[in-house]
Amino acid sequence: MITDFLHCQTFKWGPHQIELCIPDAGYVRRLYRDQKHHNPKTPFPYWTQIWPASLAMAEFLVHHPELVQQKKVLELAAGLGLPSLLAATWAEQVFCSDYLPDAVAVMQKSVVQNALANVTPLVLDWNHLPSDLTTEVLLISDVNYDPREFTVLHTLLHDFLTKGVTIVLSTPQRLMAKPFVEQILPLAKQVEEIEVSQHGVKTSISVFVLHA
Repeated sequence: MITDFLHCQTFKWGPHQIELCIPDAGYVRRLYRDQKHHNPKTPFPYWTQIWPASLAMAEFLVHHPELVQQKKVLELAAGLGLPSLLAATWAEQVFCSDYLPDAVAVMQKSVVQNALANVTPLVLDWNHLPSDLTTEVLLISDVNYDPREFTVLHTLLHDFLTKGVTIVLSTPQRLMAKPFVEQILPLAKQVEEIEVSQHGVKTSISVFVLHA
């Protein structure tokens, strides 16, 4: 199981600290090769990595904790769930979710590692969300990388906004994502650019706070 091959990495923002469980890269590659051998269409498990947009989201929350203070927070497509784990510092309740059970299992390990009583990992697919799903704040990062998903994503965001949910969305400044960003800009009440340095590479990330 992938949860048997994890290491912990410490992320710090001033007095705030998260111990994040991350799958071993060597094991992930071996597992992918084996799965690819049996099914050539197997996608690479990109969720097993920390992405700049997730780091930027976390940094943004450190500077704007009032967005999640004593709120019910949901993160969709959370991957390793770093923003969710940090949001738990201020939020009343956090649900960090992904559609992949392996990702949720790893998030659960991080929840235990950080002794976070107010965080619940969930298996959720944004294409089939429960009708009774509620939240006050939605976190979502680095999801607008496939133009074929843009319509679904815009509908998803619209549905949450019409319910009065505040959305915090972070995205790299990809050329292909420009049409997606242009469509959400009218709803953006706050926009910040955050430069993330990771493995010696600097990436500019846009963070949007959306309201209806």
